[in-house]
Amino acid sequence: MCGIVGYVGRRDAAPLIVEGLKKLEYRGYDSFGVATIEKGLAFDKHKGRISENDQSALSLKGKIGIGHTRWATHGVPNDANAHPHFDCTGTIALVHNGIIENYAELKRELNSRGHTFRSETDTEVIVHLIEEEYAKKKDLFLAVQNVVPKLEGSYALLVISNNEERMIVARNASPLVIGIGDGETFAASDMTPILEHTERAMFLEDGDIASISGNEVAIYNHGSRVTRPLELIDWSLEDVKKGGFAHFMLKEIYEQPQAFYNTLRAVNSETFPDFVHNPASVTVVACGSSYHTGLIFKYLLEESCRIPVRLEFASEFKYYPPPVEGLVIGITQSGETADTLIALKQAKSHNCRTLAITNILGSSVSRVADATIFMRAGPEISVAATKSFIAQLAVLMQMVNNISGRKCGDMLIHAHQAIEEILLIDLTNAVSVCTGAKDIFYVGRGPFYPVALEGALKMKEISYIHAEGYAAGELKHGPFALLSPETPVIALCLPGDTYGVMISNIKEMKARGAPVIAIGCDGDSELPDIVDIFIPIPRTSPFVLVLTSLVVLQLLAYYTAVALGRDVDKPRNLAKSVTVE
Repeated sequence: MCGIVGYVGRRDAAPLIVEGLKKLEYRGYDSFGVATIEKGLAFDKHKGRISENDQSALSLKGKIGIGHTRWATHGVPNDANAHPHFDCTGTIALVHNGIIENYAELKRELNSRGHTFRSETDTEVIVHLIEEEYAKKKDLFLAVQNVVPKLEGSYALLVISNNEERMIVARNASPLVIGIGDGETFAASDMTPILEHTERAMFLEDGDIASISGNEVAIYNHGSRVTRPLELIDWSLEDVKKGGFAHFMLKEIYEQPQAFYNTLRAVNSETFPDFVHNPASVTVVACGSSYHTGLIFKYLLEESCRIPVRLEFASEFKYYPPPVEGLVIGITQSGETADTLIALKQAKSHNCRTLAITNILGSSVSRVADATIFMRAGPEISVAATKSFIAQLAVLMQMVNNISGRKCGDMLIHAHQAIEEILLIDLTNAVSVCTGAKDIFYVGRGPFYPVALEGALKMKEISYIHAEGYAAGELKHGPFALLSPETPVIALCLPGDTYGVMISNIKEMKARGAPVIAIGCDGDSELPDIVDIFIPIPRTSPFVLVLTSLVVLQLLAYYTAVALGRDVDKPRNLAKSVTVE
């Protein structure tokens, strides 16, 4: 959930770390901090965003440094709780992404041995434990190696000492990538802060501890020297820039036609492992937007192939595991979603075959699952998922196409053109209704029910308007009590078996005084006459209508949030990658 950057090399570390942390603000922006080695440890850390308060950090000197941008878990956002954290002697500094589950017990033990704590964080126990081990042999690598077995939970650690010309890094259940440059080495939560400097990367695995000094990276796992493959990352620097758009979210919405097309072309019958071609049953585990893609997949696969699909929240799977068999699919944009990783591990323990769908090469989920399908969405910077959502659907729709005997291949290969056409839609009237609302209902039926869920999620997470998605028929079972002239309803009323009953549902909502914004197809002769605002989209296949209606709802949320002056790319209290339970 937090972002970390480290540097060892020939240039001043602080400016490189600061710029890297700015690229990681989507991982956390409650507070930030930087520490470098220059005749001792120098540091600067503050509450707030590094993009708004970076001048003092930029002035730090030294060729070795570490930095952190925080999403608070233990302790409120303030200067004291900001990373880096330091030992009692002020000679060791550490930044951490993850959660130490046994920190309270460790802290009691450290307090009893005379250590002084300056923060409320779980992280600070780690640096005090390293302090004790370092005092024994004055070797930072050995100190970290001796401490990590005592930690329960997840961590990506960057550690420096003013007594040593190197950086020690370690990972367990939290992402960490090493970028290899020309006479310099980077360590970070992901590739976005590294791309400007190198395309060569190594992805550390759970249990890895590495010593980084000069041009050497020495990696160990459980005491044995190991090698990790050097990979070339095909993302470009331009991929992580706004490119003239006002926000990353709008840029990424406009990148969806290409993301869908690239992913669709990269995934085919040969890409899927044998156990995916004709499963007897499927269980999908996911969180957030990925859960909604799984629900769309359930409707499409069951309708097209008559294969039963059950959907489970990954966050519930660990504590209330259902009986599972057959194929289990884990969907996670980052590949680091803690709940999804745990759910896949549990599925494997029940002898299920597991498939992961993710956007990030080298992510943890690719090492947990039996097989992995990589999307081709490219980096997604905005916290709200847009093009990664569309790319997930490209994989899942191609899977339905593959299992059904390629019944829908022709419609999918042209879907990106329909998405592109939708990008120019005029939503001015709908935005004006939404900006004045405190509550909004989204309704749909069949595969458009999860589209409604995703539309509501987008609206609430970036505009802060309370929004809920419902299967349209469920409004009568309670939520009708909330309908009023001040409660807009956004209805997905597309051609198909449910069109007639959706018309009836909309009339029932109108009878309660609720203003209705409806998304329907061009040429609809009935819907425009019964709703307040009609948003027409091109008439096409059901699969493609799912995609185009999703994009309409993304744009509606975006323009509403902009009209309200929200921080679209960094909505309050949220982070892009949820690496803790």
